[in-house]
Amino acid sequence: MMIITSQQLTAFLLGCLLVFSCNANRFESSNTNTPQPENHSETASIQKPIQPATAMRNTNQPAQAPAEPVSQPVSDNNALPTAVSDNQNQRQAKQTALQFPWLTTPANEADALQNRIAPPAGYERIPMPAGSFAGYLRSLPLKPGKPPVLLFDGSPKYNQSAHAAVFNIDPGTEDLQQCADAVMRLRAEYLWATGQYNSIHFNFTSGHPAQYSQWRQGYRPVISGNKVSWQKQASAQNSVSYASFRQYLKQVFTYAGTYSLSKELQPVPNLQNIASGDVFIKGGMPGHVVLVMDVAQNAEGKKVFLLAQSYMPAQEIHLLINPDNPDLSPWYSAQFTGDLVTPEWTFAPNSLKRFE
Repeated sequence: MMIITSQQLTAFLLGCLLVFSCNANRFESSNTNTPQPENHSETASIQKPIQPATAMRNTNQPAQAPAEPVSQPVSDNNALPTAVSDNQNQRQAKQTALQFPWLTTPANEADALQNRIAPPAGYERIPMPAGSFAGYLRSLPLKPGKPPVLLFDGSPKYNQSAHAAVFNIDPGTEDLQQCADAVMRLRAEYLWATGQYNSIHFNFTSGHPAQYSQWRQGYRPVISGNKVSWQKQASAQNSVSYASFRQYLKQVFTYAGTYSLSKELQPVPNLQNIASGDVFIKGGMPGHVVLVMDVAQNAEGKKVFLLAQSYMPAQEIHLLINPDNPDLSPWYSAQFTGDLVTPEWTFAPNSLKRFE
């Protein structure tokens, strides 16, 4: 008879829990009063206080109490030192707005989404203002050809039949940049590239705000009971780089998700008003979100759109195929009836939302 030790039984049970993957999506804390980390491991058992960006989630360690404050906490409502205006930041960033700081070499303009994916016959892309979020999304570079979608650890995603192309943007090195995180990443990258730093803000699942303008001044989120305060823990000089910006996003990815993001967005009641930068989102447990990357229109005013997503585990952002209409794929018709069917999720028609 084979004897199973308690350690082996524990490992087996944990493995079973980890089987819940993309189709179940991430679990979000049912207690929205106390900040909890977004559950990227699907074990739904690890609770950890918000720490500075240098101390990210480690599911192999038990939860620890917040570090001793190094300065007087700053409450959510207290005013911080005056930030530089976004107009000034935009002037400084104007020359680099379409550069992608995560790339080690300049992007090839021929690989931009708008140059690689042509609209269907009879349709034309809807003109967008220069410097807009829609224009930024269209300019994002794709990897050449149709490579496999890779996970954060470099291994291939299990399902390789859902994508038409892969965006040339890293998924990070931790299991953090999942579905909602990818949407927040692209939104924040656009605002950062165009110098709109004061507009970069998201909410944790608890409802507490995470404002990048505070981060840039050296403040970091620290939990105290069911409150989040911002404490001065770094110099402003060391908080304005792109590397520091990515550390801010790690904090957002850890403590925000579809539940919190869905509450920040505004509903778009009429599908005919769909625009680039909108999202189809189902917030909660489980939840998922896909981003509208581009929109085209024909002479009759009918619209088609492109969708992109990340998923679980954290993976490269990819352009989705249209499983219901291979002839139109990767475009989707805005004239669909019933639910919107994507390769790995089905959305209700009233799930379209957008950033303010």
